[in-house]
Amino acid sequence: MRKVVGSLIIICSLPLLFFLFEKISIELQTAKAFEKQFTANIQLDAPNVLVPTILKDRNQKVFSEEYTEWRKPLELVDIPEFVQQLFIYSEDANFYDHIGFDMTAIARAFIANNSSGEASQGGSTITQQLVRMRYLSQEKTYERKIYEIFYAYELERKTTKDEILNMYLNEMYFSNGVYGINGAATYYFNKPVSKLSKAQMAFISAIPNNPSLYDPLRHFKNTKKRQERLIDKLVEKDVLSKNEAEKIKKEKIVITLKKKKQLYPDYSTYVMNEFRELIATKEGYKEQLQAAKSSQQRQAINTKLTKRVNKLLNQGLTIETALSPTKQAADTSNINQILANRGELQASAVVIDNTNREIISVYAGKDYRKYDYNRAFQGARQPGSAFKPLIDYAPYFEETNATPYTYVSGAPFCKGNYCPQNYGGQVLGNVTIQQGFRNSYNTVAMRLFNQIGVEKAFSYLKPFQFDSLTKQDHVYAAAIGGLTHGVTTAELADAYTSFINGDYRPAHAIRSVKDSNGNVLYKWDTQSKQVWSPSTVSHIRFLMSDVVQHGTGMGIHVNAPYVGAKTGTTNDYRDYWLAGLTDRYTSAVWIGYDRPQNMEGLENAKIHHRIFSSIMNN
Repeated sequence: MRKVVGSLIIICSLPLLFFLFEKISIELQTAKAFEKQFTANIQLDAPNVLVPTILKDRNQKVFSEEYTEWRKPLELVDIPEFVQQLFIYSEDANFYDHIGFDMTAIARAFIANNSSGEASQGGSTITQQLVRMRYLSQEKTYERKIYEIFYAYELERKTTKDEILNMYLNEMYFSNGVYGINGAATYYFNKPVSKLSKAQMAFISAIPNNPSLYDPLRHFKNTKKRQERLIDKLVEKDVLSKNEAEKIKKEKIVITLKKKKQLYPDYSTYVMNEFRELIATKEGYKEQLQAAKSSQQRQAINTKLTKRVNKLLNQGLTIETALSPTKQAADTSNINQILANRGELQASAVVIDNTNREIISVYAGKDYRKYDYNRAFQGARQPGSAFKPLIDYAPYFEETNATPYTYVSGAPFCKGNYCPQNYGGQVLGNVTIQQGFRNSYNTVAMRLFNQIGVEKAFSYLKPFQFDSLTKQDHVYAAAIGGLTHGVTTAELADAYTSFINGDYRPAHAIRSVKDSNGNVLYKWDTQSKQVWSPSTVSHIRFLMSDVVQHGTGMGIHVNAPYVGAKTGTTNDYRDYWLAGLTDRYTSAVWIGYDRPQNMEGLENAKIHHRIFSSIMNN
């Protein structure tokens, strides 16, 4: 009974509503004033249209498409008339005659609903359907129906019929995350709607009426049956002859799904994370996060940042990157081969081009798939001795007149109860800095760290992008890479670029972010900062080269004029690191298990040496 009364109220109130519209308009004297009063409650904002964000490599070739919904909007003139007829005659035959809603259709729906006892048929026009897609919920209530009518009437007043039809055809949902008629054509048949046959046009036009029931991937037969009903409707309207209709119905429909281009997922996932960092930096979210005093505040800021990032991505951006596709492919293949038959052993690696400090290759893990755990930037692990050049040796050279040949004590060293030992428990006397670096003596590193002081040592790390470092890390264990959370492969490689020539600017994968019209929206700043003096750089490069030739880096085989590196091993052999540079590249490599375990049995295999050699030779 309630449904009957509700439907009667809607029908009976419509003439009254329009009578009131006229009276209010006259009373307010101007249509402009009326529009302001009316639209104060009914806002017809443009929708958030989703289009793909594409990623391009250094050669301007697309290597990845980032989207959850595929839209490719067209102007109405570019949408075949046959498609327009299919929707108009099946959804709203009086589209060009009504004022946003159709009283006859509403009355028909009222009778049908009264008979069935359900509010299942709404008598919605194309305009009402567009309003519902854009502004209202999909719930089937009489209250929502009244709002729908108001919105539809206002939309008809502000736009033309062709504009409404154009928006409708571009914004309808075609199942499987696909929006818009051209998006549907591209997704289901891998070609634009203008290239489809009439049978194919009718087939995809069958979907939006009920995207679940007519999902062609799950319910092909249902879609085909509705396609044939749509064709019969055009026969009724004298758009097609019976013979034409039969030919169209008999045409075999073969779905050819569009494959989303997602090459090099290790790299593209890194880029999408960097894009978030770029927005956070450029729009002030990073400063807010740094100033936040509680986890709740940080969570709220991150939520806002996520919304902002998603909004930008949904507009359809072009992100130009420094990706070297040939190197990325070679590095991925070679590391996968090195890790083959090694069970669950994992690795990560980042390669940076020294010339412009750009990330050209990323290895995120064996058999990596899109959106998996990306070990290159998400896997913070203890860096061990690979951290020593940054926090011990380079700061020591900066603060003193020491050289690689300066002698320091390698005797046992304790700070309180903290007494780190050298590898194998070696007890030393005085050794040169070169010997201490070459053999990665912990006692030497601790003495250098102690002499310059904890805070002074950490002050040299401030320019770098070690996001996981906290005040809790300002302890003596940091001198030998013992950190609270650790560092990532990307962070370590980035910091090592400071040893190219002493200048530092953060290494990035993104070159620019452009809108759909090609306008540059975001770019990273390219200013560099001198972190190390020329003499410090010269000393560190000499020490790293010596490691490769005579120290823990023996086993690295790279054909380059210069090769320098530093190894790192953490407690219980849970992580193996290797970071360094050639005249062309800077890189960091990590190997280990996602659930840390002792890897002493792999020490002689020098897998990280092989990976480093592989990526630095390509």
